[in-house]
Amino acid sequence: MQTNRHRAGYSTAVPCLSALFFTIFFLPLPASSGPDPGLVYLATFEGVINSVLSQAQEGGATAVVIQLDTPGGLDTSMRLIIKDITSSSVPVIVYVAPSGGRAASAGVFILYSAHIAAMAPGTNVGAAHPVAMGGGEMDAVMKQKVENDAAAYIKSIAEKRGRNAKWAEEAVRKSVSVTEKEALALKVIDLIADDVPSLLTAVDGRSVVTGAGKNVLRTKGATLKPVPMGWRLEALKALSDPNIAFILMTLGTIGLLAELYNPGAILPGIVGAISLILAFYSLQTLPVNYAGVLLIILGIVLFILEIKVASYGLLSLGGFAALIFGALLLVKTDAPFLRVSLSLIIPMAVLVGALLMALTWVAAKTQRRRAITGAEGMIGTIALAKTDVDPRGRVFIHGEIWDAVSEEPIREGEEAKVKAVSGLTLKVAPHRK
Repeated sequence: MQTNRHRAGYSTAVPCLSALFFTIFFLPLPASSGPDPGLVYLATFEGVINSVLSQAQEGGATAVVIQLDTPGGLDTSMRLIIKDITSSSVPVIVYVAPSGGRAASAGVFILYSAHIAAMAPGTNVGAAHPVAMGGGEMDAVMKQKVENDAAAYIKSIAEKRGRNAKWAEEAVRKSVSVTEKEALALKVIDLIADDVPSLLTAVDGRSVVTGAGKNVLRTKGATLKPVPMGWRLEALKALSDPNIAFILMTLGTIGLLAELYNPGAILPGIVGAISLILAFYSLQTLPVNYAGVLLIILGIVLFILEIKVASYGLLSLGGFAALIFGALLLVKTDAPFLRVSLSLIIPMAVLVGALLMALTWVAAKTQRRRAITGAEGMIGTIALAKTDVDPRGRVFIHGEIWDAVSEEPIREGEEAKVKAVSGLTLKVAPHRK
């Protein structure tokens, strides 16, 4: 979980921001005079927790299941979510799923705050040490303050829910992480469930204390009502991916540089500017290594310089290397899920290099091509003498009559080859077939 650079957050590394994490108050539940024992709302959100929250809307469901898979998110967002879960009159079940998912960083706090905490097989929870947003380092005093505050906060949540407070503190102070089986043995969670239906069957009849008092869950055989994220939140989630950030930054740099090298193209500049702005949105919350950013920009510049400078491929090789190393260094973290994927870096570098090399080839071919319009386009073409040219006269070419001069006599009606253009006069010579 993270906040801005001068405030701490909770994360194994500083995660990017994108997806909205819904609590019961943010689900579009229908208004009702009483709870519906046959209805359970299911909110499935993967990605990072963000502080994009909307006005609460009370509803009448038996329970809400929040399926969670996150590396973390904003500290302020996390506290708002926990506050809403704690005060909710409807039981909230946080379920870490699917297999391979995790509740890291702020996810640990969210899981602990739930009325029922569950995990799917093959998941893990932990690593909740606070860090500064953007990857910056906190001074020793601030780091200790933030760590103590986080540890006290999660201990208070654990004690309220009757969960393992000692392990929770270690997750904050030592970034420990455990599997679902270890979590159950340590009383970090209440149960392990293969899927949502089996989860609802397992928790049926359990008693929990909500904001409205004691509540007995009646969830066996309940109807599930999925509540997906809207397109806006899906887009924000996608933008927070470091791989997407790398692609956007690369395309944005290419677009802007292409516009600078070819003023008036307009479209590359527009696409480049939009891509860079979206990339900055994502990079602002990542633990960015600015050396990586500069290397990526340098790589694009070297590729484009290849168009202007004859380096026999050296600039292209340098651009390729700079682009790859820049992508590898872009995100400063040990968390693999926050790194730019190597399976994306290589194809992207090859694609960018191939694209710019193709542009180089087209530009070089265009420069070598004989002009076909204007004065230069007339050189080498055949004209017809309208008068004797000896040494001056007139010729007919491209539907026009031009003044012409020739070192050798050309008689009226004979063909003449244009050798040069000087103002409005053509220098010609007899055309011998």
